[in-house]
Amino acid sequence: MLDGNTREENIVKTSIVGIIVNVILTLFKIAVGVVSGSIAIILDGVNNLSDALSSVITIIGMYLSSKPPNRKHPYGYGRIEYFTALIIAAIIISAGVESFIESTHKIMHPTDVNYSFIVFVIMIVAIIVKLLLGRYTIKKGEENNSDSLINSGKDASLDAIVTIATLISAIIFTIFHINLDGILGAIIGLVIIKAGIEMILDSLGEILGKRVDKELSENIHKDVEKFDNVKGAYDLILNNYGPENYIGSINIGVDESLSGREIYKLSREIQGEILKKYGIILTIGIYATNSKDPEIEKIISSLNEICLNKKNIHQIHGVYVDKESKIIQFDIVVDFDIEDTKQYKENLTKELQNEFKDYNISILIDRSISDII
Repeated sequence: MLDGNTREENIVKTSIVGIIVNVILTLFKIAVGVVSGSIAIILDGVNNLSDALSSVITIIGMYLSSKPPNRKHPYGYGRIEYFTALIIAAIIISAGVESFIESTHKIMHPTDVNYSFIVFVIMIVAIIVKLLLGRYTIKKGEENNSDSLINSGKDASLDAIVTIATLISAIIFTIFHINLDGILGAIIGLVIIKAGIEMILDSLGEILGKRVDKELSENIHKDVEKFDNVKGAYDLILNNYGPENYIGSINIGVDESLSGREIYKLSREIQGEILKKYGIILTIGIYATNSKDPEIEKIISSLNEICLNKKNIHQIHGVYVDKESKIIQFDIVVDFDIEDTKQYKENLTKELQNEFKDYNISILIDRSISDII
């Protein structure tokens, strides 16, 4: 995990680089577009200006999201970064719509274009600069877990592709005198709109809540299970309150013979390890296991065989057999394809009740929240 100040500084520095580069490219492209009479090049330049604005918004969002928690917002302001990414995506879509409208007008009312050698040179330089800027910004976005930077980097890479298309159009006009400027501008507009919509969907996914990252989930499970006396880690839940702010819970299996003192000490050690390594505040839940009894071992074995042979059950855990009260309690993790979990639970309970006639069956149904399954 990156230190908060370091992350903030990296995002701001990367955004400033983006602002400077895009302003320079905007001035050059608009000048070239006016001289050559190319609407595609002018719109490409305007799009660069919107990229600079995106970087400004990223900086503003970074500062707002770094505000400390307070009574009104006890989890902080980290999710503002997702709204920042949404705004950037909206700007991109706006630029695409404008490009499409202007290009459509150019198709209906074409004008002459004039491409000189310097025009080609500037377009080639712009392509190289945008490809490098896109790669740099995306890399920094991934390193600092910033959707806003990643969106800006993708937009820069898209700009390079747009300029490549404009360059091809200019070459075709120079050689064959076929003017594709308006048509190309319209296509560019549609491509930009599509990219913006995809970015909006990604940002909305973060706001709604995405599945826990597979690698992070696996690593946390492994780190928890390496502790002595932990007989399994289950039900990891991580709630995201910003790219660098997770709060969650996990359940662990322990032998029922452990004392309250030992369980408390174990829980605190796990919490400390996960907080230190990942910066995640984790609540620890406890499953007591009593599998040392031969009769209970047989029941658990039969239970596993029945449940895990069903295609929609991914895992069974937290099994506890109370011989005195005649209760079998356990959790199952089921597929999201099962929509009516209540009915599924009733059917499974009846089936198991027939198998274990002397016991009452108590089932808790979980979903596969993390990618560990």
